[in-house]
Amino acid sequence: MLSGLLVITLLISACSPERELSDVKAELLLTGARVYTMDGLSHRPATANTVAIRDGKILAVGLRENLQALIDPSTRVIDVGEATMLPGLVDSHTHVPELGASLSKVNLTKVKTETQAVELIAARAQTVPNGDWILGQGWDEGAWANHYPDLKLLSEKVPNHPVFMRSLHGFAGWTNQLGLDRAGITRDTPQSAGGEIGHFDNGEPNGLVLNRAVKLLDDAVPAPDLAEIKAQIVAGLNQMAADGYVTVHDAGLNSVLMQALTELEAENRLPIRVYAMLSARDQALSEAWIKRGPDSDNDRMLVTRSVKAYYDGALGSRGARMLDDYSDAPGQRGVSGSDYGFDQDLVTRLMASGFQVGIHAIGDAGNRDTLDYFASVFKQYPDSQKNRHRIEHAQVLHPNDLPRFSQMSIIASMQPPHAVEDKTWAEDRLGSKRVLGAYAWQSLYRTGATVIFNSDNPGSDHSIFYGLHSAITRQDKNSEPIGGWYPDEAYDIYQAVGAYTLLPAYAAFREAQTGILAADKWADITVMDIDPFQLAVSAPDKILNGKVLMTIVAGNIVYDALQVPSTSSGNE
Repeated sequence: MLSGLLVITLLISACSPERELSDVKAELLLTGARVYTMDGLSHRPATANTVAIRDGKILAVGLRENLQALIDPSTRVIDVGEATMLPGLVDSHTHVPELGASLSKVNLTKVKTETQAVELIAARAQTVPNGDWILGQGWDEGAWANHYPDLKLLSEKVPNHPVFMRSLHGFAGWTNQLGLDRAGITRDTPQSAGGEIGHFDNGEPNGLVLNRAVKLLDDAVPAPDLAEIKAQIVAGLNQMAADGYVTVHDAGLNSVLMQALTELEAENRLPIRVYAMLSARDQALSEAWIKRGPDSDNDRMLVTRSVKAYYDGALGSRGARMLDDYSDAPGQRGVSGSDYGFDQDLVTRLMASGFQVGIHAIGDAGNRDTLDYFASVFKQYPDSQKNRHRIEHAQVLHPNDLPRFSQMSIIASMQPPHAVEDKTWAEDRLGSKRVLGAYAWQSLYRTGATVIFNSDNPGSDHSIFYGLHSAITRQDKNSEPIGGWYPDEAYDIYQAVGAYTLLPAYAAFREAQTGILAADKWADITVMDIDPFQLAVSAPDKILNGKVLMTIVAGNIVYDALQVPSTSSGNE
């Protein structure tokens, strides 16, 4: 069986007619680089050093001496200094509004203890008026699951500000007494479907909420106005541009966020492309788009043809739905389906209306149920199967379910950083046998499945260098464990780069426009200072030290760390 990467490469290459050199001249010429076009079917070195661009598209790719006919005195020529040029990177599962908002929150991603987190919040409280909310983000709900914090120390040190600290992946929230008061959470507050409010032995709430109960704190924090939301989105998109991404697939946008994005597109303020995934939890929004139908114009900066739904919770908070009990929590199997807010009727109607659907599924039972659900819809609406539906995360899979992705043409949307971040506790949750089906990228690939890689930011660091390093080494940023965590599931570098470039192009129905560097494709390009293909063989740890030098979208330089003066051929 052909692998997913090979099949998609063939499809994309088939859409890439060679353009004859003519009197048309390049507006922009990038040269001096090792150019990896990603249109080859095997590992091979870069065979070009120059890309010529005009009218937002690639005019030609090749050696500089062979492209002289495309240059005239008006051509802007930039020598990128022996950098590496790749098809523009795509983060195919992000939360850019949250990323933008998180830039102003207390960063808790590196804290190891409750005391450290409280100290950071208390320090922020010194700069915030009494009574205003203090927001933090990033403590690891998986690593802390056996010793979750409570409100005692936090309330003692920060008594005059309501606090909401969202966990790394968003499936847990931590607050103080004033935060509980603002949220109206008392000992009499009923447990929400698919969520859990923590309590002390005396029955009083302890300041911790899990899974869908996090919404209680979300709803208590005053919502930013539309102007603030737009500013957060632009900040998030600019950060993604600075980190080399030309496109994001934003997973789970509600009505307000869609309004903000629509206005930003109309104002020509989107620096990179946004492939919008509507939130199926926003029923009014979903119903409106069912009447309207999905977008089909790929050339717009904002394209809406996908939907995000949730089937189960997260592994770290033991909300992922498992076929058998959690190994470290007998009697617990997680939560899923309608108990976790999955509206089967609504999602089915969205699929029948032509939308691509990406369903969040983490546990082996959650993934099996989701695959079964897709199969049932395909029987009812056979044409729906062509819409490249996705499972977001596909984190823990029973061996019997691995080949079903390829058989049903379901895309596995996965996050390399999750494996290396979860490795310290995932086996405790799953046990030594079940963990073999977790973060199983290579096992899925070998079945012929299409696997795309992404970050799920801001829950994980979205650095492409971190993502590639995680994918090919199965090691964390400290190069641990030696040899990698279950290294048989590691990708090679060609697979990994493809999972951030040409395969996300296919996942967004854009293989005719992008995914490789070739004539007539969009001029969406990422330039970096390292060659990941060479370092993957010689020194993979050095990939972590890479830097993005330039990001180009539709021929426009949207991020430029080089700031080198351009020249024209008339001066050479």
